[in-house]
Amino acid sequence: MLLSIITINYNNAAGLRKTVESVFAQTSHDFEYIVVDGASTDGSVEYLETQNSKLKTQNYKLISEPDNGIYHAMNKGISMAKGEYVQFLNSGDWFVHERVVEYMLNALPVGCDIYVGNKVSIRGDGKIRIEKNNPVVSFLTFYRSTIQHTSAFIRKSLFDKYGMYDETLKIVSDWKWYLIVAGLNKAEVVFTNINVSYFDTTGISSTNLALDKAERRKVLEELIPAPILADYDKYYFDIDQMERIKKYPVLYKLVWFIERCLFKLEKWQLKYCSWKIQK
Repeated sequence: MLLSIITINYNNAAGLRKTVESVFAQTSHDFEYIVVDGASTDGSVEYLETQNSKLKTQNYKLISEPDNGIYHAMNKGISMAKGEYVQFLNSGDWFVHERVVEYMLNALPVGCDIYVGNKVSIRGDGKIRIEKNNPVVSFLTFYRSTIQHTSAFIRKSLFDKYGMYDETLKIVSDWKWYLIVAGLNKAEVVFTNINVSYFDTTGISSTNLALDKAERRKVLEELIPAPILADYDKYYFDIDQMERIKKYPVLYKLVWFIERCLFKLEKWQLKYCSWKIQK
């Protein structure tokens, strides 16, 4: 089995319906489907039971029992998975179209650790935004952002090598895992321009920004040496501004020219001061 698609759900029957229907609609069936439900009381399990005829045609697993949060549920799914790769399509998220799995599996590079497509966010006002990944992964990727999660096919053996998701975190454990695996180690990340999934922006990770920021800071201070983190804290704003300016080539060249002039002027001032002192 090449792929395990994992859906976690708790009392989100409407979102679960969207997710499950998009999985059943896939043209490729080269995957198993795992639903980890947190003992929902809103009809989620009853809905799944109405899908028995479809479930029998799928390699399907369902567990419904109390859990200790999002990442505990995800870790359960990983433990149940038999696929070489896992993908998390959580309740409320759904595939962009019925050939997503087919396209991703056909294009999956041999030996790739993490294969990432685009996430399509639907905002509260109905506007759609395609979120593409920066093709270069560095520590800066995680200092200011992350690698998409719902649109990623992740080699399952990486969880054996680097550990599961940190269940003490409420929001950013997938970001922490990516930071360790791809930011601080040598996991191979390959990006593709395939639109994979629509993302539910009403979830806790999108709405509780204060907790997101606090958890990220806690992780950074635990994992990154203080002098390195201090440098990023000091210079990140300037780096980020230059990255934004790069989108406008003429402005970028102008800023670069001005900086070079200021740098040469500073060197000239130092030489002049040194000459004055020697005199």
